[in-house]
Amino acid sequence: MARTPTPKGSTMTEDAKRFEALIAAIDGANGDDPRRVQIGGAERAYEVVYAARMSARLAILYPDASEALRIAARAQHIRRWEIVRADYTEGRGGYNDWRRVARAHHGVIAGRLMRAHGYAEDAIARVASLIAKEQLKKDRDSQALENVVDVVFVEHYLDEFLTKHRAYDDAKIIDILGKTLRKMSPKGHQAALALVMPERNRALVTAAVAREATALAKLAAVAID
Repeated sequence: MARTPTPKGSTMTEDAKRFEALIAAIDGANGDDPRRVQIGGAERAYEVVYAARMSARLAILYPDASEALRIAARAQHIRRWEIVRADYTEGRGGYNDWRRVARAHHGVIAGRLMRAHGYAEDAIARVASLIAKEQLKKDRDSQALENVVDVVFVEHYLDEFLTKHRAYDDAKIIDILGKTLRKMSPKGHQAALALVMPERNRALVTAAVAREATALAKLAAVAID
């Protein structure tokens, strides 16, 4: 996995050291994930891998990302396994409840680690706000984080999703992908469509783009990329 970019500068400043220590702490918290995946022949914690992928994609899409955005990307799913989806009802209502509780959980844990590393309360609140996806479509960093989340999903987790939901027909998958596309901005759409992906995945994403063409055009007119 690519190492998280440090703040700009030719030498490691105290702020950069603090940031690197925080990233290590986030990875340490995610290292307890009981779910394991094989990456390059080595077993890794599922959420450690996800967090590294988020940082790597953020660095590609937004190389000048703020420190708050870099932290939020790394902590996006911090200790997510502790908020169990099965504890919430089936259907969209239960899913939304689970996501809301999970985001609050991630914000609390990220804030606790940031506080332990000497970050100010306003910085902690900013990261929690980004993780909660507040002001999506209005806040550049919030939109950037959403774009990264969705591109990482298409690149690394769409196959897993399709396998888990084999009972879904293509129309339902296209509907789900269409809802995801509406949360993204043109920059995110371009990044997703530029990915190398299996033929079926590309066909589904392309079909979703076509279905949502009118809505996406309207959103593009007011996008904050």
